[in-house]
Order: sequence, then C-alpha cells, then structure tokens
Amino acid sequence: MKYMLIMRATDEAYAAMADVDMDTMLEKMGRFQEEMLRAGVLLAAEGLEDPAETVVVDHSAEPPVVTDGPYGETKELFGGFYLVNVASKEEAVEWAKRLPGAGDGFKTEIRRVATIDEFPQDNEWIQKERAWREATGQL
Repeated sequence: MKYMLIMRATDEAYAAMADVDMDTMLEKMGRFQEEMLRAGVLLAAEGLEDPAETVVVDHSAEPPVVTDGPYGETKELFGGFYLVNVASKEEAVEWAKRLPGAGDGFKTEIRRVATIDEFPQDNEWIQKERAWREATGQL
C-alpha cells in the first residue's frame, strides 16, 4: 500500500529551522532516506519551496481568485513529503515516527494513496489513465 507522509510544521518551527546547520540536517535526512531505500519502501521524497513563494487559487469565486504570497492564516505549513510503499498503516506510522529533524511544532500527516484499481474500471477516464500508466511503466 502506498502512503504519503506529509511533513507539517508551525510558522515558528520553520523559523527555528533557520538556526539548524544545513549540512547536519542533510546528513540526517540522507541517512534516513538511505535506510528507507535499503528497506525498499521509498518511492519519492520532495521538499517544498519557502511559503513566501506560494500562489493560492481560491475556487470559491467565479472566476477563481489567485493570491500571491504565503497563506494568510495558516497554522501549519505543508513543507514536503515522502511517498512510501509499505504493508500497512502501522508500518507507515513507524517510518513517520523516525523522521529526522522533527520536534516541537512539527507533525506528520499520514494518508493512504488510493490506487487506480479502487475506481470504477468501466469508466472511460479511468481506462485512459490506466493506459497512460501502463505506457509510462507506472503499472
């Protein structure tokens, strides 16, 4: 099963990261990712750019309203993610507990990624997506 480990933190927790030595953090993250690779569970890992570079498209109006800059009243920011292929939610939780660099103000949201097999297979768009995934080696 695929799970996304979504790394979140408060504004204050991210601000405190400015004081962390980047080489030390990269080594910790690298060792963790290497461990996940050896275990055969890591599918993807990405960090996100500074929230100041954010663009928000709000669909509650027509046409949608586009706003530049960081989220105005966000209590927690989505900073990056790991995509893992594990046997269970419990295993995903165990990997999330070991994320390096986490501490006060940091949380990891764990969400299962639905597979194409869970959607109606007689749907034209699902069939097109399945064909695309097969052609690109994703299935």
